[in-house]
Order: sequence, then C-alpha cells, then structure tokens
Amino acid sequence: MSKKKVWFITGTSSGFGRALAEEVLAKGDRVVATARKPEVLRDLIEKYPDTARAVKLDVTNLEDVKNSIQEAVREFGRIDVLVNNAGYGLVGAIEEASSEQIKHQFDTNVFGVLNVMREVLPILRGQKSGHIVNIGSLVGFAAFPSLGYYSATKFALEGLSEALAAEVAPHGIKTTIVEPGPFYTGFSSRALIVGENLLPEVYPSTTELTGAFPQFDGPTAGDPVKAVRIIIEAVESENPPFRLPLGLFAFEGIEAKLEQVKQEISVWRERATQTNFDAAATA
Repeated sequence: MSKKKVWFITGTSSGFGRALAEEVLAKGDRVVATARKPEVLRDLIEKYPDTARAVKLDVTNLEDVKNSIQEAVREFGRIDVLVNNAGYGLVGAIEEASSEQIKHQFDTNVFGVLNVMREVLPILRGQKSGHIVNIGSLVGFAAFPSLGYYSATKFALEGLSEALAAEVAPHGIKTTIVEPGPFYTGFSSRALIVGENLLPEVYPSTTELTGAFPQFDGPTAGDPVKAVRIIIEAVESENPPFRLPLGLFAFEGIEAKLEQVKQEISVWRERATQTNFDAAATA
C-alpha cells in the first residue's frame, strides 16, 4: 500500500488552505481540497489530476460535510490528515456585532469544525491512525480588543482540541492546534467581517484595528508558504506538537499572556485558596 498520505483540507480556495494544498501535492501526497465553490480549484486539479480532488463543502451544511467525506474515502480509500482551516473573523467590540453576525461566526468557526471532525473521527478510529490539525490563532490564546467574537471561537477550538487530544490518543490519532500570528494570506481583506453596529466614539479599538489591516496584507507579515511547510513538518514528525504557534509575533504574544496570567493569579493566591470549611464547622 502506498505510504503517501491523504489530506482532507477545508477552506482551500485561498490563504493557508490553498498554500497547504499546493505544498502537500508538490511533495507527492494526495489532497481532497474543499471549498464552497470548488470551481476556483480548477487549476490545482488540472496540475495534479491523479492526486487532487476538488469537493464542494460548506462546513455549516451537514449534508455537504457527509457527502464530501464520503467522496474522499471513495476516491482515495482513507483519510490520514484532517485540516480544519475554513473560517473567518468578525471584527467589532462586544456591543458592535449583530446577533446574526455572532451566530454565523460560531456556526462557521466552531460548529463547522465540529461537524467535520465528528464525521471524520469514526474513519480515523477504524484505521487506528490519523492526525487532526485545527487552525486556531494567536487570538485564541490571547484575546485582543474588538476581536472578542473571533477570539472566542478560537478559544473554543483550543478547549475542544485539548480534550480531543486526550480522548483519541489511545486510538492512534494525533491532534495539533496551530496558532498563527499575522501572515500575508489576504485574510484581513478577504475573510474579516466588520460589526453592523459600530460605536467609534465608544470603542476606538475597532477603528484602530481596521486601520491596521493593510499591514497584515503585505509582505511585512509572515510568509504563508513557510508556515504551511512547518505544519507539514510537524505532521510528519515522530512526536508532533499539540500546540504549534507560527511566527515570532505569535510566540511573543503567547509568552506575554502566560507571564501576565502567572502574575495576576499570584496576587490573590494566598487569600483565594483559603476556601476549605473551618475545622469547627466540619466538626
């Protein structure tokens, strides 16, 4: 049997997903590249007709999820690596987004990931092998103002991935959550939605954040090709990491958050740990 892996990657029309699909195919593995509009992947399929398949997938649509995974197994016989990359960001303070925007953010970034994972897990358990890679974010570890809802979805992925890793390790399945900082993927111009109820005088952080978007869509941000090569290297390593920050900005942000938490909880530790019942009360 071929040792080439089969990768199932969501959100491959652009950004990390597209770059990852291209790198995986270039190294000879097989890819089921999914997108809401698979016709945008035509050039990829023409370049790799034997090892690439383009499949329609809206992660919020359960029928799409089931059909795409069935097609992947029908075409290549298995799934070795699931990469949950599909998602987008909602920008705005907690007061500034509409209820509909908030719901759609969670439906895509959290429930969409769960839809795909829950459908793929029985396949991986049956194989007694596999690797689930969830694309999180630095802001899923350290939240920024005016990115609260996007951060919350990525925080959710952190918790889900951590629990999942412990659950599936005995079944031969590995789990990695990737935590990128800013990369030149076009994300800020392509995949960020701004809240409908902006209050610029109350929350200037939203204006400041949207004004900073151009620097995230230029070469001063990280190189996505280098990033996805590290993801591939991690997947192929003997002991892949659970957490994989990408970029110096991500490492420094996570390290600063860890230090901040340590300092904050130390101040109240002595007082707040004195919570046992008094001896007289227990007697």
